[in-house]
Amino acid sequence: MFGDCQVISTMGGSIVSTENLFSSQPVVQNQNFNFMPFHPFSPVASQKEENGLLMRSAKEEMESGSGSEQAEDKTGNELESNEQQPGQKKKRYHRHTARQIEEMEALFKECPHPDDKQRMKLSQELCLKPRQVKFWFQNRRTQMKAQQDRTDNVILRAENETLKSENYRLQTELRNVICPNCGGPAMLGGFPFEDIHLENARLREELDRVCCLVSRYSGRPMQTMASAPSLITPSLDLDMNIYTSHFPEPMSTCTDMMPMQMLPETSNFPEVGLLLMEEEKSLAMELCISSMDELVKMCRLNDPLWFRNNENGKEILNVEEHGRMFPWPLNLKQHSTELRTEATRDNAVVIMNSITLVDAFLDANKWMELFPSIVARAKTVQIIASGVSGASGSLQLMYAELQVLSPLVPTREAYFLRYCQQNVEEGTWVIVDFPIDGFHDNVQPSFPLYRRRPSGCVIQDMPNGYSKVTWVEHAQIEEKPVHQIFSHFVYSGMAFGAHRWLGVLQRQCERVASLMARNIADLGVIPSPEARKNLMRLSQRMIRTFCVNISTSSGQSWTALSDSSVDTVRITTRNITEPGQPNGVILGAVSTTWLPYSHFQVFDLLRDERRRSQLDVLSNGNALHEVAHIANGSHPGNCISLLRINVASNSCQHVELMLQESCTDQSGSLVVYTTIDVDSIQLAMSAADPSCIPVLPLGFVIVPVEQIKETASGQGNSISSHEDANIPNSGCLLTVGLQVLASTISSAKLSLSSVTSINNHLCNTVNQISAALSNATNTAMATNASFTESNASLVGSCVEPNGAPKQ
Repeated sequence: MFGDCQVISTMGGSIVSTENLFSSQPVVQNQNFNFMPFHPFSPVASQKEENGLLMRSAKEEMESGSGSEQAEDKTGNELESNEQQPGQKKKRYHRHTARQIEEMEALFKECPHPDDKQRMKLSQELCLKPRQVKFWFQNRRTQMKAQQDRTDNVILRAENETLKSENYRLQTELRNVICPNCGGPAMLGGFPFEDIHLENARLREELDRVCCLVSRYSGRPMQTMASAPSLITPSLDLDMNIYTSHFPEPMSTCTDMMPMQMLPETSNFPEVGLLLMEEEKSLAMELCISSMDELVKMCRLNDPLWFRNNENGKEILNVEEHGRMFPWPLNLKQHSTELRTEATRDNAVVIMNSITLVDAFLDANKWMELFPSIVARAKTVQIIASGVSGASGSLQLMYAELQVLSPLVPTREAYFLRYCQQNVEEGTWVIVDFPIDGFHDNVQPSFPLYRRRPSGCVIQDMPNGYSKVTWVEHAQIEEKPVHQIFSHFVYSGMAFGAHRWLGVLQRQCERVASLMARNIADLGVIPSPEARKNLMRLSQRMIRTFCVNISTSSGQSWTALSDSSVDTVRITTRNITEPGQPNGVILGAVSTTWLPYSHFQVFDLLRDERRRSQLDVLSNGNALHEVAHIANGSHPGNCISLLRINVASNSCQHVELMLQESCTDQSGSLVVYTTIDVDSIQLAMSAADPSCIPVLPLGFVIVPVEQIKETASGQGNSISSHEDANIPNSGCLLTVGLQVLASTISSAKLSLSSVTSINNHLCNTVNQISAALSNATNTAMATNASFTESNASLVGSCVEPNGAPKQ
């Protein structure tokens, strides 16, 4: 069973009260993470097997003596029914023993569809016929499906009744609508709103064209449409006293305003009219074959294409050998040699089958959800070729913006072609990305210039729904200065390299498997599996919102607070009007600091609510208590927690909650949290759509860094070590991201006192974390020293005066 959800109390019914939901008893966490891999595409053989056996199950059960499903529901002991009705033959029903049922249940949890070899082995161990074992598993699967169908029916009937009541209420309100001018009954549906909207859109397009023509001939930019003046123009200084967090410093009445650009909540994709013509499509189809061949060879070949650095054991691409093996076509133009080459390679085993992986890579939205901390934006611009049978042979023109979770590192934007091909004989899938700007002139270069050379992955199917993924990331990037604190991280290839892609992929595949798991032992205060999924989706949206808001994606600009080159504090403002985040002016601040500790050590401090509550700046002295826990990864730190803030002070009528998700992998760690009210949690747990719940996340990003000696070619492209704690002089970069709702008025102004306060809050947070880590390190060193001294005294006491040790 899937033992991932630990709670403080259990419920007797489906209605969740506030007392049951937020009790303050201690939580016993389950450190195991056991779930079956996600198989959205069941094998064809298994489907045929089930469909064929359903017609013969009743008859063959009597012949083989297997347990019947009706008798299993009564008792777990072995029995025989010798009763018979007049005119019928005597039937014998054999019941399995408790041990037989226990062994088969244990195998069913691990593999609901055992093969012939597994069934034969189990039948020999339990002294059963193979057909009995086969029919028992078939009946068990049928029983599980029937239970799930009954649960779904109950949920659907409840939703249907809710919709009927809401529909009746809305119809009643519509019948009672009156005109505000005359007081009579209003005429609904008589006003042509759609026609007016279409006419406004047509006039707006015509105005844009006229403004473009005027700007072209006059040489001066012309504003297309001015915003309508408001009746009351508020002038408000954003005071930090309205923040949800209480800052220790008093607020001054300074009226100096910060010159900052107010950014909208979203940014549209760049529109350049990029579509391939027919002759370009044929050239792209030819180029995709050579790019796929290049990727496969880069994944499989070693020396002399890849050589290993003896100093740090990392793989480095031999650029000269690569140029000889894969010459650029003569009919395609090349970029300047001033571009810096980044090339990395890595491989890993993920808990997801190849079909699901390929589907995620070919869908831009699923691709963004699979890599929320790397892919800021993605879009399928044009489908050039569809697969003949499924996804194999498909070719797409895509746009993507890749990010590092810090405003100090610019994002990388590129248009590229993505090709997918299946090798049935080898059981592999190849997904390759290659550049389009070599034969298309309408591509506007990004800043900095980023060109994606043939990159991608080779996916090899493995048993039990796993896949082995070999990833190669190869790109050319314009040499632009990066902030010195991120220079090693970017220039070594770890920022956008294969190591980071695979680390995030492994963790997200485990999260998807946890999301789709059905064999959950105890849901506790979470009323249903669907509510559990909604809570996980809400946390996923919180993670994605945090990642996008603290980077430079969508052209988001950040302002430095000082002219110093070592200063890492950046602030920005955004005007939010869409659902999903609090509407109003959002003030964001981000700071990055290097710490001489392993990123796992920093992660363990920040994810633990008991240790984090000791930091006064982070929790304001409030105690945090976990009331719900969902494990979503093999690492104990990969989990979602629902925390109650300050349990001793707030009552059941006034409950403060915090939703937190922590995740870690070989490429870095994340701890993201947001305050949330009880009504929003109840809304998410009632199987409603959680996308309308506003979240404003805060959090920490921890990435490992190490001192990398550059090779003669000036490259440090490699695969990072899996255990940074074992590397001498290793450390990590801690990025702290804060967001606060400064005002609900979109035209509010930003005061200097607000910026000063949030800057001081960032500095105090980093100082508190550094002090806590230093104290923990000193305590561990003192413990080790005392342990060494005690061992030395014990060794000395075991030696006789003549020097002979005791036996």
